[in-house]
Amino acid sequence: MERSASRPRRAPCCVLGGGATSASVPAMLRSWRAAAAICTAGGRCVRWLCGRRLPMAKSKFEYVRDFETDDTCLPNCWIVVRLDGRNFHRFAEQHEFKKPNDDRALHLMTKCAQTVMQELEDIAIAYGQSDEYSFVFKKNSRWFKRRASKFMTHVVSQFASSYVFYWKDYFKDQQLLYPPGFDGRIVLYPSNQNLKDYLSWRQADCHINNLYNTVFWMLVQRSGLTPVQAQDRLQGTLAGDKNEILFSEFNINYNNEPLMYRKGTVLIWQKVNEVITKKIKLPKDTEEKEVEVTRTRTKVVPLHCDIIGDQFWEEYPEILAEES
Repeated sequence: MERSASRPRRAPCCVLGGGATSASVPAMLRSWRAAAAICTAGGRCVRWLCGRRLPMAKSKFEYVRDFETDDTCLPNCWIVVRLDGRNFHRFAEQHEFKKPNDDRALHLMTKCAQTVMQELEDIAIAYGQSDEYSFVFKKNSRWFKRRASKFMTHVVSQFASSYVFYWKDYFKDQQLLYPPGFDGRIVLYPSNQNLKDYLSWRQADCHINNLYNTVFWMLVQRSGLTPVQAQDRLQGTLAGDKNEILFSEFNINYNNEPLMYRKGTVLIWQKVNEVITKKIKLPKDTEEKEVEVTRTRTKVVPLHCDIIGDQFWEEYPEILAEES
């Protein structure tokens, strides 16, 4: 028997909801055109409808979620993600890095760190030296619901992919022989002083390592010692002894070495004025004219300065501000 033309046809409940009729279909479909509802055999929706996620169908395998661990970072703590190059001693040799410092490699690391900060704007400050970088997320950050695994994997993956992506910009004549690897770790610091001490520790490490490497490679490259002989020569020496070797044997004042080598690189957010050229056409003019326009933007800026003393923190108090 045919249906009466005046009787409304009922639509499936998974599309309209129970009791909806075809009379309301046109209006409802207009707002649902971008939505897709997929139903199980029992008629339950398991994907997205009207921009809202509907409950997933239960299954006997869902218990495996109980094995996931809660890695939420403690509240009111600075979240520091530090990454290090994996087997970078070998990587540097294979790609013929200059010793003791290769400006190309250092600038590439900084470019990658800037990219990370631009993608993850909750990073308040970053510090890097050699093949490592530390990224400090704000105390009140709610990124990724403060899940440690999310912080670490996002930072490391963004950094590693940027290293490969920007390689040619810095090593124009050196082919990337194989992809580099980076490992990461997360540490929480509850107080501002704890954080400042952490960054001071990394900068002190930069000074100690760079001083040693500068003397070591001078002994190898200019005195003709083998790496083993240079290592034996420096065994047991203090900072003053190394400075004396540099000055008396190679006429090098370590204090005159580039700040980037001695202090590492600090990345902070700063407001910068940029001058751009725009084409405009005034009502009385027949042709467009080029005019210079100044605009202010917040950018990630590299600094090579001391962060162990108080001067840096007094100059940039917004870094540690609670609502920064």
